[in-house]
Amino acid sequence: MKKIILALCALTALTDASAKIKCPAERDTLPPLDNSAYILTPEAPKTPRINGARVYGARPGTDFLYRVPCTGNRPMKFTATGLPKGLKIDPSTGIITGTVKKAGVYPVDITATNSLGSDSRKLTIKIGDEVALTPPLGWSSWNCWGLLIDENLVKETMQAMLDYDLADYGWSYINIDDGWQGERKGKLNAIQPNPEKFHDMKALADEIHSHGLKLGIYSAPWVSTYAGFTGSYAANPEGTYDWVKPDSAKYQQVWPDRWYNFKNSEYSFVPNDVAQWNEWGIDYLKYDWTPNQTYYVEEIYNELRSHPHDILLGMSNAAHFGDAPYWARYPNCYRTTGDIRDTWNNMSRIGFNQDKWIPYNVPGHWADADMMVVGVVGWDGELHHSRLTPDEQYTHVSLWSILASPMFLGCDMTQLDDFTLSLLRNNEIIDVHQDELGYQAVPIMRGDSTVVYAKPLYDGSMAVGLFNYSDKEQEMTISPSEFGIRGQQKIRDLWRQKDIWENEAKEKITLPVASHGAVMLKIYPGNNHGPEPDGHVY
Repeated sequence: MKKIILALCALTALTDASAKIKCPAERDTLPPLDNSAYILTPEAPKTPRINGARVYGARPGTDFLYRVPCTGNRPMKFTATGLPKGLKIDPSTGIITGTVKKAGVYPVDITATNSLGSDSRKLTIKIGDEVALTPPLGWSSWNCWGLLIDENLVKETMQAMLDYDLADYGWSYINIDDGWQGERKGKLNAIQPNPEKFHDMKALADEIHSHGLKLGIYSAPWVSTYAGFTGSYAANPEGTYDWVKPDSAKYQQVWPDRWYNFKNSEYSFVPNDVAQWNEWGIDYLKYDWTPNQTYYVEEIYNELRSHPHDILLGMSNAAHFGDAPYWARYPNCYRTTGDIRDTWNNMSRIGFNQDKWIPYNVPGHWADADMMVVGVVGWDGELHHSRLTPDEQYTHVSLWSILASPMFLGCDMTQLDDFTLSLLRNNEIIDVHQDELGYQAVPIMRGDSTVVYAKPLYDGSMAVGLFNYSDKEQEMTISPSEFGIRGQQKIRDLWRQKDIWENEAKEKITLPVASHGAVMLKIYPGNNHGPEPDGHVY
């Protein structure tokens, strides 16, 4: 296998853009950074604790796959009461599978038990038109491996997601970005994988599904993709591409000629490709081009929904705000920006400029601020530790969580250190991200170099993020009453997972916030909507 990878790298070096690529077989294992002093998230208990979303959607008659995310010592036994007809739960893995034919809302009581105790939680299963009822959590290959992505790296990532318990917090998608494609051929005349990189896409999907995880793929409504591989359109009705070299391990055209094929064309092979992805069992499509014309969005959306398998549609990149009503109706995720990089200026510029999407970020259709740049990242295998400081990484994860942006990791999953894992395995931060109301946070207060975001949660509480984008530590002061909350309240530090304040809502709390840092809070229980002590009903 190493010889194949090295041969691929030699061919890759023929293109200007790929000359610095480092092969996975030669990749460096970086010495871990010691950021232990910055770890705030407590260790998960050894007793069962069910995490993640409290709501999950699927269309009637489609394949259903949901893994109950649960931490704690294994072995563990799972039960589910109230499952709709057609579904069953594996008692040892907590994976729910089957098919539900009848639309409806099904409250399900799930219990997980091990030798030390048990935990129960209600999961609402909604069978209807909408899927992706909470923002997706997962991994995507581009920000680490670029064009080097192959079957082995996908399997490595899957195993790391299991070994590091990320699947037990709800991280579930493993998405293959650009660079997987070979020729268009076969019984469906659909894009086939490069056989030097992917041997059997269906077998790969089946293996990932066996762990309750999901597999994504990449394409574009152009003749070629951004990286110069076969797209879902062609310049002729046969779907042939004279620039594809079948004897090349890359199946890619040579720069700069590829720019000629950054275009739509007359002949759509979208039905062919979607049929192939359904046959393989693909669960997510990143569809990448610009500008995002609504014609091509509707075309792929309708084709995806014509098959009995739910494939989430992630539209990329830099959606135009003038078409925002379409994005709140068609794609499940729509990129609002160009590509992210692991610098404070880039990440903060993206993250703090999402407010215009607030009315259009709704369950089933999520404004996507692009992939996460924590951990060991590096485009095309040039790996390095994220250039974001620990405080900046707290801002990154806190902001994406409270904004309800999809969160796709872009790091080498085999090199996750304790600090990075602490960012990704905080169930209370994930609860804010996966809240079933699906609200994007609203900026409530702005200072010269600070902003306070607030997000109402399903249980009546309020998530609040304090963000300091100045170059020095600042004290920030809030009171629950400033968010329209009254009565006796508690404030909880979500990163530390402990209550830090209890008082009347009108009273204030002042907290230090690090330079480029964040504090994530929860004000609870929120307002009492019944009779209050003064006799008034609010």
